[in-house]
Amino acid sequence: MLEILTGAGLAAAAGVNAYIPLLSVGLLSRLTDVIALPAGWTWLENPWVLGILAVLLVVEFVADKIPAVDSVNDVLQTIVRPSAGGIAFGSGVGTETIAVQDPGRLVDSGQWVPIAAGIAIALVIHLLKMGVRPVANAATAGFAAPVLSVLEDVGSLLASVLALIVPVLVVVGVLLAGVVAWRLIRRRRRRLATAV
Repeated sequence: MLEILTGAGLAAAAGVNAYIPLLSVGLLSRLTDVIALPAGWTWLENPWVLGILAVLLVVEFVADKIPAVDSVNDVLQTIVRPSAGGIAFGSGVGTETIAVQDPGRLVDSGQWVPIAAGIAIALVIHLLKMGVRPVANAATAGFAAPVLSVLEDVGSLLASVLALIVPVLVVVGVLLAGVVAWRLIRRRRRRLATAV
């Protein structure tokens, strides 16, 4: 069960920023004993792969802070983030971490299942982000872009680390995010109702 939470947390983080969870997994596996990637996923700790992910993260970091460019970036990332979510979920499910000492046979029984689940999770998160960002930019004349982007990057990093170290907290994080989203939607509806 914990390996599924690890994979889901990494996939959700990839839906916000494709490169943070992949870089986190690769670096932690390469530089520490915190996680051990399964044989099919060790390419994530290759120095070339880590370097490419780092460059792409810098590009994403800058592009996501600029109003209008962030929306174009989100459209371009529609393929990348779900793909990264599939990779992150697939590598996370088979990864031995501090919390998961013996990852089950989920990957062995059907390697496409965790990858497909990761793609779906990351796609849903990505589409939510892609829908919120233009509205926030329009409502704040673009001032929300850098603030939201920093919050998203921090959230993606936090979700990645928690998924790898304390995967049970992924459930708590999802519940908290749901409550915050519900309150924001409710507040927005109230404002619209009082404006009419």
